[in-house]
Amino acid sequence: MSHPVFPPLLSGHPAKAGEDPFEKAQAMAALGCDGGTVVYNKQADRLRVAIVFAPEVPLQDAIAMLPLCAVGFQNALGALAPPEVAVHLGWDGVICVNGAKCGTMKVAASSAEAGEIPNWLVVGWELALLPTSDAPGETPDVTALYDEGCADVSATQLVESWSRHMLTWLNRWQEEGNAPLHAEWMGLLRGVGEPIAGSGVFLGTDERFGMLIREGEDTQIRPLTELLETV
Repeated sequence: MSHPVFPPLLSGHPAKAGEDPFEKAQAMAALGCDGGTVVYNKQADRLRVAIVFAPEVPLQDAIAMLPLCAVGFQNALGALAPPEVAVHLGWDGVICVNGAKCGTMKVAASSAEAGEIPNWLVVGWELALLPTSDAPGETPDVTALYDEGCADVSATQLVESWSRHMLTWLNRWQEEGNAPLHAEWMGLLRGVGEPIAGSGVFLGTDERFGMLIREGEDTQIRPLTELLETV
Protein backbone atom coordinates (compact mmCIF):
# COMPACT_ATOMS: atom_id res chain seq x y z
CA MET A 1 0.00 0.00 0.00
CA SER A 2 1.56 3.30 -1.08
CA HIS A 3 2.03 6.06 1.47
CA PRO A 4 1.08 9.67 0.73
CA VAL A 5 3.83 12.16 -0.08
CA PHE A 6 3.33 15.40 1.84
CA PRO A 7 4.53 18.95 1.14
CA PRO A 8 7.70 20.01 3.01
CA LEU A 9 5.83 21.75 5.85
CA LEU A 10 3.94 18.57 6.75
CA SER A 11 5.10 15.20 8.08
CA GLY A 12 3.06 12.03 7.62
CA HIS A 13 2.61 9.32 10.24
CA PRO A 14 0.59 6.19 9.36
CA ALA A 15 -1.54 4.99 12.25
CA LYS A 16 -1.34 1.35 13.22
CA ALA A 17 -4.24 -0.99 12.56
CA GLY A 18 -7.01 -0.22 15.01
CA GLU A 19 -5.62 3.21 15.93
CA ASP A 20 -7.84 6.26 15.53
CA PRO A 21 -5.76 8.98 13.82
CA PHE A 22 -7.77 11.74 15.53
CA GLU A 23 -7.01 10.34 18.98
CA LYS A 24 -3.41 9.52 18.09
CA ALA A 25 -2.82 13.06 16.80
CA GLN A 26 -4.15 14.49 20.06
CA ALA A 27 -1.84 12.23 22.07
CA MET A 28 1.14 13.21 19.90
CA ALA A 29 0.22 16.90 20.24
CA ALA A 30 0.01 16.61 24.03
CA LEU A 31 3.54 15.14 24.01
CA GLY A 32 4.80 18.12 22.03
CA CYS A 33 4.94 16.99 18.40
CA ASP A 34 5.43 19.65 15.73
CA GLY A 35 2.60 21.48 14.06
CA GLY A 36 2.02 20.01 10.62
CA THR A 37 2.05 16.43 11.88
CA VAL A 38 -0.48 14.42 9.84
CA VAL A 39 -1.71 11.04 11.09
CA TYR A 40 -3.64 8.86 8.68
CA ASN A 41 -5.25 5.46 8.41
CA LYS A 42 -6.26 3.97 5.06
CA GLN A 43 -8.63 1.02 5.19
CA ALA A 44 -10.50 -0.68 2.38
CA ASP A 45 -13.79 0.95 3.31
CA ARG A 46 -12.76 4.26 4.88
CA LEU A 47 -10.06 6.88 5.12
CA ARG A 48 -9.23 8.75 8.34
CA VAL A 49 -6.85 11.70 8.63
CA ALA A 50 -5.91 14.17 11.39
CA ILE A 51 -3.54 17.12 11.48
CA VAL A 52 -1.90 18.89 14.41
CA PHE A 53 -1.76 22.70 14.47
CA ALA A 54 0.32 24.85 16.83
CA PRO A 55 -1.83 27.99 17.08
CA GLU A 56 -0.40 31.45 17.65
CA VAL A 57 -3.81 33.07 18.13
CA PRO A 58 -6.64 32.55 20.65
CA LEU A 59 -8.96 29.58 20.19
CA GLN A 60 -11.80 31.78 18.94
CA ASP A 61 -9.60 32.59 15.94
CA ALA A 62 -7.68 29.29 15.67
CA ILE A 63 -10.99 27.41 15.36
CA ALA A 64 -10.96 28.65 11.76
CA MET A 65 -8.76 25.61 11.06
CA LEU A 66 -11.92 23.47 11.01
CA PRO A 67 -13.59 25.22 8.05
CA LEU A 68 -10.13 25.71 6.51
CA CYS A 69 -9.49 21.97 6.48
CA ALA A 70 -13.04 21.34 5.28
CA VAL A 71 -12.71 23.77 2.37
CA GLY A 72 -9.34 22.20 1.54
CA PHE A 73 -11.03 18.82 1.46
CA GLN A 74 -13.84 20.03 -0.80
CA ASN A 75 -11.32 21.60 -3.18
CA ALA A 76 -9.23 18.41 -3.20
CA LEU A 77 -12.08 16.01 -3.89
CA GLY A 78 -13.60 18.45 -6.36
CA ALA A 79 -10.35 18.42 -8.33
CA LEU A 80 -10.09 14.62 -8.39
CA ALA A 81 -13.71 13.55 -8.82
CA PRO A 82 -15.69 13.62 -12.08
CA PRO A 83 -17.14 17.09 -12.78
CA GLU A 84 -20.72 16.00 -12.08
CA VAL A 85 -19.89 15.07 -8.48
CA ALA A 86 -21.04 17.75 -6.01
CA VAL A 87 -19.23 18.13 -2.67
CA HIS A 88 -20.80 20.27 0.05
CA LEU A 89 -20.15 20.89 3.74
CA GLY A 90 -22.29 21.10 6.85
CA TRP A 91 -21.65 23.69 9.57
CA ASP A 92 -21.44 20.83 12.05
CA GLY A 93 -18.65 19.11 10.09
CA VAL A 94 -20.67 16.84 7.82
CA ILE A 95 -19.17 16.11 4.39
CA CYS A 96 -21.79 15.51 1.71
CA VAL A 97 -21.25 14.05 -1.74
CA ASN A 98 -24.15 14.44 -4.18
CA GLY A 99 -26.42 15.42 -1.31
CA ALA A 100 -25.77 12.43 0.97
CA LYS A 101 -23.53 12.18 4.02
CA CYS A 102 -20.17 10.64 3.09
CA GLY A 103 -17.92 11.77 5.94
CA THR A 104 -17.30 14.09 8.87
CA MET A 105 -14.86 16.70 10.11
CA LYS A 106 -14.09 17.20 13.83
CA VAL A 107 -11.85 19.31 16.01
CA ALA A 108 -10.20 19.17 19.43
CA ALA A 109 -7.87 21.52 21.32
CA SER A 110 -5.83 21.56 24.50
CA SER A 111 -8.12 24.27 25.92
CA ALA A 112 -11.78 25.13 25.44
CA GLU A 113 -11.32 28.77 26.56
CA ALA A 114 -12.14 30.95 23.56
CA GLY A 115 -9.79 33.75 24.61
CA GLU A 116 -6.78 31.52 25.32
CA ILE A 117 -4.11 30.41 22.88
CA PRO A 118 -4.26 26.60 22.96
CA ASN A 119 -1.04 24.60 23.07
CA TRP A 120 -2.37 22.55 20.17
CA LEU A 121 -5.40 22.09 17.97
CA VAL A 122 -6.23 18.96 15.98
CA VAL A 123 -8.62 18.71 13.03
CA GLY A 124 -9.64 15.25 11.88
CA TRP A 125 -11.75 13.98 9.02
CA GLU A 126 -12.97 10.65 7.81
CA LEU A 127 -14.59 9.53 4.59
CA ALA A 128 -16.51 6.41 3.60
CA LEU A 129 -14.81 4.87 0.57
CA LEU A 130 -16.91 1.74 0.12
CA PRO A 131 -20.48 1.04 1.25
CA THR A 132 -20.75 -1.01 4.41
CA SER A 133 -24.45 -1.79 4.10
CA ASP A 134 -25.82 -4.69 2.08
CA ALA A 135 -28.93 -2.62 1.40
CA PRO A 136 -27.78 0.95 0.62
CA GLY A 137 -31.25 1.83 -0.66
CA GLU A 138 -32.47 1.77 2.95
CA THR A 139 -30.22 4.74 3.82
CA PRO A 140 -30.41 7.10 0.82
CA ASP A 141 -29.04 9.98 2.92
CA VAL A 142 -25.76 8.11 3.53
CA THR A 143 -23.29 7.25 0.80
CA ALA A 144 -19.71 6.21 0.04
CA LEU A 145 -17.23 7.60 -2.45
CA TYR A 146 -17.37 4.47 -4.63
CA ASP A 147 -21.15 4.78 -5.00
CA GLU A 148 -20.86 8.34 -6.30
CA GLY A 149 -18.75 7.59 -9.36
CA CYS A 150 -15.39 8.16 -7.67
CA ALA A 151 -13.95 4.65 -7.91
CA ASP A 152 -10.85 6.05 -9.63
CA VAL A 153 -10.04 8.42 -6.74
CA SER A 154 -7.47 6.66 -4.55
CA ALA A 155 -7.11 7.33 -0.83
CA THR A 156 -3.45 8.26 -1.33
CA GLN A 157 -4.32 10.78 -4.04
CA LEU A 158 -7.00 12.32 -1.87
CA VAL A 159 -4.77 12.76 1.18
CA GLU A 160 -2.01 14.29 -0.93
CA SER A 161 -4.41 16.63 -2.72
CA TRP A 162 -6.06 17.65 0.55
CA SER A 163 -2.71 18.46 2.16
CA ARG A 164 -1.79 20.76 -0.73
CA HIS A 165 -5.14 22.54 -0.88
CA MET A 166 -5.21 22.89 2.91
CA LEU A 167 -1.76 24.51 2.92
CA THR A 168 -2.80 26.90 0.17
CA TRP A 169 -5.75 28.04 2.28
CA LEU A 170 -3.60 28.20 5.42
CA ASN A 171 -1.14 30.54 3.70
CA ARG A 172 -4.00 32.67 2.41
CA TRP A 173 -5.65 32.78 5.85
CA GLN A 174 -2.37 33.89 7.44
CA GLU A 175 -1.99 36.67 4.89
CA GLU A 176 -5.59 37.81 4.38
CA GLY A 177 -7.52 36.71 7.47
CA ASN A 178 -10.94 35.07 7.58
CA ALA A 179 -12.67 36.93 4.74
CA PRO A 180 -11.60 34.84 1.68
CA LEU A 181 -12.06 31.58 3.59
CA HIS A 182 -15.45 32.71 4.87
CA ALA A 183 -16.61 33.55 1.35
CA GLU A 184 -15.51 30.15 0.02
CA TRP A 185 -17.04 28.25 2.94
CA MET A 186 -20.37 30.06 2.68
CA GLY A 187 -20.60 29.00 -0.96
CA LEU A 188 -20.24 25.36 0.08
CA LEU A 189 -22.45 25.27 3.18
CA ARG A 190 -25.62 23.22 3.18
CA GLY A 191 -28.84 24.40 4.76
CA VAL A 192 -28.41 28.18 4.64
CA GLY A 193 -31.83 29.79 4.63
CA GLU A 194 -33.51 26.60 5.81
CA PRO A 195 -35.16 25.87 9.17
CA ILE A 196 -33.28 23.96 11.85
CA ALA A 197 -35.39 21.55 13.88
CA GLY A 198 -36.52 23.40 16.99
CA SER A 199 -34.04 26.25 16.55
CA GLY A 200 -35.25 28.71 13.94
CA VAL A 201 -33.71 29.44 10.54
CA PHE A 202 -30.04 29.06 9.62
CA LEU A 203 -29.10 32.50 8.24
CA GLY A 204 -25.42 31.83 7.58
CA THR A 205 -22.33 32.48 9.67
CA ASP A 206 -20.64 35.48 11.28
CA GLU A 207 -17.07 36.56 10.59
CA ARG A 208 -15.74 33.89 12.98
CA PHE A 209 -17.81 31.14 11.34
CA GLY A 210 -20.39 31.05 14.15
CA MET A 211 -23.86 29.84 13.13
CA LEU A 212 -26.46 32.63 12.91
CA ILE A 213 -29.94 31.42 13.82
CA ARG A 214 -33.03 33.60 13.43
CA GLU A 215 -35.97 32.76 15.66
CA GLY A 216 -38.75 35.28 15.40
CA GLU A 217 -37.21 38.72 15.91
CA ASP A 218 -34.13 37.33 17.65
CA THR A 219 -30.84 36.23 16.09
CA GLN A 220 -28.58 33.94 18.08
CA ILE A 221 -25.01 32.86 17.45
CA ARG A 222 -23.63 29.38 17.99
CA PRO A 223 -19.85 29.77 18.11
CA LEU A 224 -17.85 27.24 16.15
CA THR A 225 -16.05 26.35 19.38
CA GLU A 226 -19.23 24.47 20.37
CA LEU A 227 -18.04 21.71 18.05
CA LEU A 228 -14.89 21.02 20.07
CA GLU A 229 -14.57 17.37 21.06
CA THR A 230 -14.01 16.78 24.78
CA VAL A 231 -10.33 16.19 25.52
